[in-house]
Amino acid sequence: MGMALLGSLLLAGSAFAQDLKLADLIDEALRNNSEIQAYGARIEGAKQRIPQARSLPDPMLMVGYQNEGFDRYTYGEEQGAQWMFGATQQFLFPGKRALKGEMAKRDAESQEAMLEFLKLRTVSRVRELYLDLFLAHKNIDLLKERQILFARVEDLALIRYRTGKGMQQEVLMAQTEKYMLLEKEAMFKQKIESLEAMLKATIGRDGGTSLGRPDYPSAQPFFYKVEEAVEMAINHSPEIKSRGKMIEAAETKVRMAKKEFFPDFSINANYYKRTGDFMDMWSLTSTINIPLYFLTKQMPALSEAKAGHVQAKQELKAAKLMITAAIRDNISMIRSADTLMDLYKSGLIPKNTQDVDLALSGYATGRTEAIVVLSRLKTLLEYETQYWTQFTERQKAIARLHAITAGLDLKPGGEKK
Repeated sequence: MGMALLGSLLLAGSAFAQDLKLADLIDEALRNNSEIQAYGARIEGAKQRIPQARSLPDPMLMVGYQNEGFDRYTYGEEQGAQWMFGATQQFLFPGKRALKGEMAKRDAESQEAMLEFLKLRTVSRVRELYLDLFLAHKNIDLLKERQILFARVEDLALIRYRTGKGMQQEVLMAQTEKYMLLEKEAMFKQKIESLEAMLKATIGRDGGTSLGRPDYPSAQPFFYKVEEAVEMAINHSPEIKSRGKMIEAAETKVRMAKKEFFPDFSINANYYKRTGDFMDMWSLTSTINIPLYFLTKQMPALSEAKAGHVQAKQELKAAKLMITAAIRDNISMIRSADTLMDLYKSGLIPKNTQDVDLALSGYATGRTEAIVVLSRLKTLLEYETQYWTQFTERQKAIARLHAITAGLDLKPGGEKK
């Protein structure tokens, strides 16, 4: 009985329904996730700001009339009476428009990189929720499997009580443990509903029926060292790429702030319409702004731009440190889970399975007390639960590493891509 029980625990992949595919959920999330769609629209808006930044200011048109005297309309009678038409176009100092366009472009590129990071984070979220959902279903399976053994203890306690070999307290104790398992099962069912709600929100699905049962997730081998994973993240992470674009944008803003010390100018063309013996006139003038108040305007703007550049560089440095710490934490979690899973699978679960078999046999013959049997059953259930918890946490850590490193994956058989 013991080895068969252990085999059904550790190799139970065939017991899982094949109706909820992780790949399908990921595809649905990438298509329908509201946050991803909103960010896509935000990027489209950022791209539309690029040609706006590079464009000239709108030209100004002028229409006016000049009269001589106040008592009557003197157009055509007096030399100074005339209709006036004009146009003004402002031109920025050479290089300013290009710098404005570059700033808008760098901002759009930064947001595009952040969209890729958001997609990776969403995929990781789907994977983690999927694994949590698997674990909840698996815990219910474990409870149902153990309910059979607890029911057997109850039956034995009833037999011993009826034959006068046991006390009623043993029956009540066995029944209490059985009801506690039912309570835990109800709690896991509620957790399944909660996880399904969060998963539906992540994939962008409205309500509907139950998602169903997840496939059995295969244990993915992991061979990367911390240094390899960190290097991959630094070289390929969209978050790092986005921070780099922010630095480039900040550098461009500094150059733009320096350009603001130079004046812009406008060209004004005017036409004066007169009648009779008075000839029409025209004029062409130019105006230029003088950065007279540079101590309170341009200088503070340059200091602000330099501070923004320092901020962007420090944020990049902080992002690298956070990524390194997250990679170390998740790899440590994987290594720890591997150790604990091996301990449960090779040592604690087989040993306690044998202890349960012996305790049940002993209780049936009166050599063991009910509390001993129940205690060993609870211990076995705890070890089985912890095995699958560690299995799930290990897979969730790999999912997080996948997002952090922008695609950390292994080929079948454990080869590194």
